Amino acid sequence: MRHPILPAALLSVAFLLAGCSAGNLLSPYRIDVRQGNDVTPEMVAQLKPGMTPDQVRFVLGTPLVVDPFHRDRWDYFYRFQPGRGEATQKRLTVLFRDGRLAEYRGDVEPAPADRIEPPTRVIEIERAPAAEGS
Repeated sequence: MRHPILPAALLSVAFLLAGCSAGNLLSPYRIDVRQGNDVTPEMVAQLKPGMTPDQVRFVLGTPLVVDPFHRDRWDYFYRFQPGRGEATQKRLTVLFRDGRLAEYRGDVEPAPADRIEPPTRVIEIERAPAAEGS
C-alpha cells in the first residue's frame, strides 16, 4: 500500500528549496536616501572672502551643523545612499573671522568660471493705475 503523504511531502520540500534558490531575482524596492545639504561646485564657486553669514546662508543654505562652542564654523554634510549601490558623502566646512567669510575647505571644489551661469535679470513692470469707477 502506498502512502499518499510521501509524494505530498516530497513536493512540499521541492517547492521550499525552489523558493530559497530565487536569490536576487525577487528583491524589495529600496528608495534613494538623501541626507543633508547637497552643496554643488557651482554653489562653492559663488563664495567670496568677506561675505557675511547671511550671504553664505543664501548661497549654500542653512548649515547642517553649527557648533555652539565654535560659532564661526559651519559644517555642511551630504550623504546619498542609492537603493542599490555604494553611498557617497560630501563635506564642506565654512570658517568665519570677525563676522566675515575667511575660508572654506572640504570635498567640494569650486566649478570653473565657464560653468557658472550668470545671475538671472529681474525686470520690474509697474502696474497701470486702476480705472476710475471700478
